Amino acid sequence: MEVYQVLHMNGGIGDASYASNSSVQKKVITMTKPIREQAIVDLYNSSSNNPTTLCIADLGCSSGPNTLLVVSHLMEMVHITCKKLAHQTPEFQVYLNDLPGNDFNTIFKSLPGFLKEMKKQMGLGFGPCFVTGVPGSFYDRLFPANSLHFVHSSYSLMWLSQVPAGLESSNKENIYIGSNSPPSVLKAYHEQFQRDFTLFLKCRSEELVTGGRMVLTILGRKSDDPTSKDGCYIWDLMAMALNEMVAEGLIEEEKMDSFNIPQYTPSPAEVKSEVQKEGSFSIDGLEVSTVPWSACRNYEYYPSDGYFTDGGYDVAICMRSVAESLLSSHFGCDIIDKVFQRYKEIVADRMAKEKTEFFNVTISMTRN
Repeated sequence: MEVYQVLHMNGGIGDASYASNSSVQKKVITMTKPIREQAIVDLYNSSSNNPTTLCIADLGCSSGPNTLLVVSHLMEMVHITCKKLAHQTPEFQVYLNDLPGNDFNTIFKSLPGFLKEMKKQMGLGFGPCFVTGVPGSFYDRLFPANSLHFVHSSYSLMWLSQVPAGLESSNKENIYIGSNSPPSVLKAYHEQFQRDFTLFLKCRSEELVTGGRMVLTILGRKSDDPTSKDGCYIWDLMAMALNEMVAEGLIEEEKMDSFNIPQYTPSPAEVKSEVQKEGSFSIDGLEVSTVPWSACRNYEYYPSDGYFTDGGYDVAICMRSVAESLLSSHFGCDIIDKVFQRYKEIVADRMAKEKTEFFNVTISMTRN
């Protein structure tokens, strides 16, 4: 699977779009806001020569209401800090990055309204803001050397650059790490994460100025055990739905055996270890937070008392907005509705019986 060419969140604003089903991501962005605010204020206060242009990059920006949420928070904090210090607010250069299949058109259409609203909220003294879309993989260099002051990424770095090699014949009945996955599968996934995350850190270290800040939130796990439900349960249930369809002859067994998700949900210890080994950054903070699966409901999009009141549906449509591109490219588009109908039923059953949560690892760093 060529992840670079295939992976993208569902575009547009339809029922199964990422824009309409990213309330979990919004909740995580809101929860981690204090960490970003502290980082951006520390960045500005520690700059010996306050930059006339502050360059911010959001990596894995996707599209929809969350895309510009972080950027607006960061610019607001810089503007408030400048007013307190009687400084001129700098101009802002904002880079929005995602893979080429991302729905950048929807982002661009929203920019005039966004910039108008920012000027209205910030009032006099708010500097010009220039926004640029940057398609490409964040596992490569994306920006000139020493050009960025602040890098942010949320719910993106769990995606790997590729499916780890050699899983086709060794991870049957699973689509990610499962409780019955052999040690070789766990090793392959972990080593792929190590390679990718180290490369990410190296690329960003070259692009950030000395003293620049980076805040990353990664869908992860709290347990040191990669087979724990913390990080793989959401995919275990998807595998159950697919295996049911294999048993009924709706999906070829060979197709199922050759499908694996290009994702890794790291523990805090794994994230910390890779940062320390790569050596370009000092860790300012490392936290774990949780969000219940029930947060998948988008109350702004779906009425609270309308048809869409099924927790299983909420999670299934959220996951469809994220994973449909991977499933349809491998299994074909014809089975997608049936897959997510099965998935909805399985998820609803588990949510009624168990405590189901997403675990998030947030790390704040300074470029050495």
